Amino acid sequence: MKEIILKTIDSSLYRNFISARQEKEMKSLATSLRGEKIYFINSTAFGGGVAELFYSLIPLIRSLGVDIHWYVIEGDNRFFAVTKKIHNLLQGGEGAITPEEIQYYLEVNKKNAEDFNFPVDLVVVHDPQPMPLPLFVSNKITDKPKLIWRCHIDTSRPNPQAKKLIQSFLPWYEKTIFSLDNFARGLGVRDKKIIIYPSIDPLSPKNKYLRAQVSRGIVRKFGVNLNHPFLLQVSRFDPWKDPIGVTDVYRSVKKKVPDVQLVLIGSMAMDDPEGWMFYERTLRHAGEDKEIFIFTNFDGVGSAEVNAFQRSATIILQKSIREGFGLTVSEALWKQKATIGGNVGGIRLQIENGKSGYLVNSNREATEKVEELLLDEVKRERFGEEGHRTVAKKFLTTRHVLDYLKLFKKLVN
Repeated sequence: MKEIILKTIDSSLYRNFISARQEKEMKSLATSLRGEKIYFINSTAFGGGVAELFYSLIPLIRSLGVDIHWYVIEGDNRFFAVTKKIHNLLQGGEGAITPEEIQYYLEVNKKNAEDFNFPVDLVVVHDPQPMPLPLFVSNKITDKPKLIWRCHIDTSRPNPQAKKLIQSFLPWYEKTIFSLDNFARGLGVRDKKIIIYPSIDPLSPKNKYLRAQVSRGIVRKFGVNLNHPFLLQVSRFDPWKDPIGVTDVYRSVKKKVPDVQLVLIGSMAMDDPEGWMFYERTLRHAGEDKEIFIFTNFDGVGSAEVNAFQRSATIILQKSIREGFGLTVSEALWKQKATIGGNVGGIRLQIENGKSGYLVNSNREATEKVEELLLDEVKRERFGEEGHRTVAKKFLTTRHVLDYLKLFKKLVN
């Protein structure tokens, strides 16, 4: 395991996003946690929503005086291929894990546990990749820490074999955190469950305010014609995110709106070897259509560029088939964009159908809603305003920090 060092940020910068009462409560909770050491452990420092959350949560919690650290487990492509298979099976995918794959999964966690020989009070383990760690560190720690497992994926209908595997590790954890109650039910978790919604950072490079002139200038450099409408989806290249389906929706819409364009943006993560394969498949499906633009972080599209594309898009989609939460939905709503999302998982928490966007169950429904919104600028603006209010109330980093501090205090006491 290796520690990811992040700079502390000034918590006072977030006062515009939190009430005076909440700020007072946050500081009081942080004071009660002085002297406690807390670790977050996950599988990658870059790419995907979990790592992105940490870049805001950990510095903000630390700025309040809490001793919190971020550690990343290390593994090779074989390990991450196994954990991606577990991920897919937990989301209801078909297939099976072989005994050899399970053994390797455990061996890599055991190797990472060799570094875990320091005093700690609370440990939050994120997702399946590092979940077996407690099996191998329990005998090395004199005062056992409180262990929490945070599941970020949709486990409402897991593959039975993957479910059984995850359930075998659950007794080691005092609490489990999910984004939705039915995700916990899918794994048979009852007494231990805590519901905490993920969040976006309103001051991060991806979400901070950009003037329209600046945003449009950035987008123009990538060849998109801003005199014509464009659809946007930002997500990993992953079958659950359905970029193939989004491309098909675009092609259907184009029959009625010939000048529409499509932009797909994805970040390639270290713990997702399947991502490159699906990226190539998405490119092949797009073919030689010059009005489909596909970018990754390797094309120079980072957080600031994503911000610009989201602020300049006509309509934003997140047409997921399964979704633990979908931070890109909150990002889109925060930027006051009409958003169409798959009617699944955490997307339902964020979009109120017909009020702040649309929830769809098929390509046909998505096509109909895109066509409707392209012709109705007033509705696009109304959806955007309502969506922004929803995110401000429920899905910002400040609320997320407060939820964690409350849980930490409860466990320590």
